[in-house]
Amino acid sequence: MSITRNCEGATRRDCLQLGLAGLLGGGLVGALRTQATAAPTTAIKKQAKACILVWQDGGPSHYETFDPKPDAPYEIRGKYDTIKTAVPGVHFSQHMKRLAKLNDKYTVIRSIRHNQGNHGAGNHYMMTGAPPRIPVGCGAFVSFHPSLGSVAAREIGAPHGMPAYFSMPTMSRSGGPHFLGARYAPFVVSDNPNSSSFRVRDVALPAGLTGDLYKSRQDIRKNIDRLQRINDKAAGDPAVALDEFYKQGHRIITSKEAQQAFDIHSEPKETRDKYGRTSFGQRALLARRLVEAGVPFITLYEGGWDHHRDIFNALDSKLPPHEHTIAALIEDLEARGMLDDVMVVVLGEFGRTPKINSRGGRDHWSNAMSVLFAGGHTPGGQVIGATDRQGYSAVERVLSPENFVSTIYTKLGIDPNKIAYTPEGRPTHLVSDPTVIKELMG
Repeated sequence: MSITRNCEGATRRDCLQLGLAGLLGGGLVGALRTQATAAPTTAIKKQAKACILVWQDGGPSHYETFDPKPDAPYEIRGKYDTIKTAVPGVHFSQHMKRLAKLNDKYTVIRSIRHNQGNHGAGNHYMMTGAPPRIPVGCGAFVSFHPSLGSVAAREIGAPHGMPAYFSMPTMSRSGGPHFLGARYAPFVVSDNPNSSSFRVRDVALPAGLTGDLYKSRQDIRKNIDRLQRINDKAAGDPAVALDEFYKQGHRIITSKEAQQAFDIHSEPKETRDKYGRTSFGQRALLARRLVEAGVPFITLYEGGWDHHRDIFNALDSKLPPHEHTIAALIEDLEARGMLDDVMVVVLGEFGRTPKINSRGGRDHWSNAMSVLFAGGHTPGGQVIGATDRQGYSAVERVLSPENFVSTIYTKLGIDPNKIAYTPEGRPTHLVSDPTVIKELMG
């Protein structure tokens, strides 16, 4: 399996090691011991049942996707031409061909900006709606606040023994539950669904472990669980946190619906081909199957967008299959009558610098970025906000990560102004500014 690194050299393995350290540490384990309670909240009109968040880790260029600047000097506009879209007067960059034809089905936001210009802090801000409380380095794995997916899992849940939050093929560095506890961490599907031997770990029993033998193992586990757990909160008991994952694995194994959702091989060949026979394409198809099974939040983590050098050659190969898959997902959801119920949101932690650097790349730039927002009764054919003539900064209808996250919560029927309490009793708003992006509300 290929590993995609950002400029700080972080890999999927780093994320997994961080997650294990968090589980074994006192903070997350303590959160499991004490159920966080929530203050009464305002009733919200629900507009979507689920969200598929396509996370373009590293920060995609707004110039080469949804916000080209054809009249800017070459060192800013780059070498790509622009193309017309289905919406008169709206143009995208040249590789966004299929999405350009579908532009009347979704909205593009061109005016979200923030002040966190490194991967760790930018990821945290866009994934949680909360800026880091302390300065964060570029390579940091940050968890100061529950992520979108973890909050959705807690507030909505999922039927049939399914986890309510999935992340594929890894968890974003700020995609965890923080004080909400391990039960609201994402179920990570790291295996490649494009493989003919695709099989999700923990969904099926290991070979040889069936019938009476499996029941015997369960009985032994129950007897062990009768033993007194360590009750020293300062030291922490890793078994308490790991219990959540054991229970989750057991529920999935015994869930007929879960096993059916993961059976991607049952999809018609034409459908699989339409999504693209790539790992990302088949994960997008698997995400559609999971929302059909009742999962409310799925993150499709797609690395490789940190183009500090040779950006055009990189995007020549990366963009066409990527945007093809996103278009296929939107089309498939609409054809199945699911697009009104399912949001598809595409973004990274920030945009890229206006001036192409000496290595032929673009660097980190949080003053401007583009976000695709489809489904969940979102009106199509809109462009919200604008950057200046050369793409340096959002200047019209300027929006924040808080506005973005509050909109997703509100569409899912979650009050972004809700107060949750940490195990220590500290009150925390889900989002400090619960103002939604009104143009996205159906």
